Amino acid sequence: MGFFKDFKDDLSDAVDELIPGSEEDGDGAAAPAVALTPETLEADINVEDELSKLDGLLEKASANIDNDAGNKQAEAESGSSEAAPVEAPNKPHPVETTDKETVMDTTTNDNTATEPVETNVKEQSKPPVFETQPASDENAVITSGMKITGDLESTGSIEVEGTIRGNVRCNGKLTVTGLIEGNSTASEFFADSARVQGEIITSGTVKIGVGSIVIGNISATSAVIAGAVKGDIDVQGPVVVDTSAVVMGNIKSRSVQINNGAVIEGFCSQAYAEVDVNSVFG
Repeated sequence: MGFFKDFKDDLSDAVDELIPGSEEDGDGAAAPAVALTPETLEADINVEDELSKLDGLLEKASANIDNDAGNKQAEAESGSSEAAPVEAPNKPHPVETTDKETVMDTTTNDNTATEPVETNVKEQSKPPVFETQPASDENAVITSGMKITGDLESTGSIEVEGTIRGNVRCNGKLTVTGLIEGNSTASEFFADSARVQGEIITSGTVKIGVGSIVIGNISATSAVIAGAVKGDIDVQGPVVVDTSAVVMGNIKSRSVQINNGAVIEGFCSQAYAEVDVNSVFG
């Protein structure tokens, strides 16, 4: 700092005035030292003047210190005021797509936003397929002379030769040669010269043999129709309509095979086919 150098110079000048013998004369040679005695000190040195000089030097030094401190504070305040404000990150806002699904539009710190992706969900109705549990080795037989009123359920397979007025459910194969008045649910269904009044739901194949009459809807993964069916047939896989078949209802499947001589009164739709029909005419 510059004020320390000034303070040193002023202090040196004060010492020189206190000790006049140390000053050089006009020729450059040092003047002879004067003997300092009590008489000379009292005559030549004014103590009050010297003390006032020292007080002035101290006031000057304190003023310089205050000025330097004020300059530093001003620089610090100017530096803080020039700092750039920090922008708060943008919050994501919801964007509604065409299929009524909500997707978040996220924005990064560098103000680059990702565009929402529109997704069109195509809902395709599927037949209610019965999911069966593993079937046991049991095989229940309802003989031709038996009549059961009420629901029947088994973990194995059931052969119905008699009459059941109620719903039938089994994990295995359901074979009907008699009469069922109720809904049937099984892993496989086979009717041979039988009569069924009710809905048939399987997780496998449905076979309606010659001489069988079914009044109700059929839902399965594949079907072979050789008898008479009055109801809609909804199958995820192939459907074979044999020569002796009579169908009064709509058929919806992946593929349909209609043999010569079959009678169908209804609409056939390959709704489960892998071919996109709209793209062909698009």
